[in-house]
Amino acid sequence: MAAHNELGKKGEEMAVHWFQQRGYAILHRNWRHSHSEVDIIASKNDTLHFIEVKARKTEKYGLPEESVGVKKMEMLMKAAEEFLFRFPEWKRIQYDILSISLHSSATDFLLIEDVFL
Repeated sequence: MAAHNELGKKGEEMAVHWFQQRGYAILHRNWRHSHSEVDIIASKNDTLHFIEVKARKTEKYGLPEESVGVKKMEMLMKAAEEFLFRFPEWKRIQYDILSISLHSSATDFLLIEDVFL
């Protein structure tokens, strides 16, 4: 497996743990529809969260959250739309990005909530 794939898996594992510590219920991981994928689908306080996770070891190419562009958000929203079609009971939804910076001395988490285009 390529190093970036391993980092992605590690980041998602860390994200799941981070969200669970904060009272989120993890409903799905890597939920797919067609060519779109949602890294984590979670709920908290009657809100359904569609979460994109980005992890990086270096800032050489920018911060993790900077790699989530319009195209990626459109793909996330497309998958979320299908999820909501299948599970229409959710009335409140939110799109979030969890940025994980893995430094040699510490790990920084930055949650960007309620992202929209």
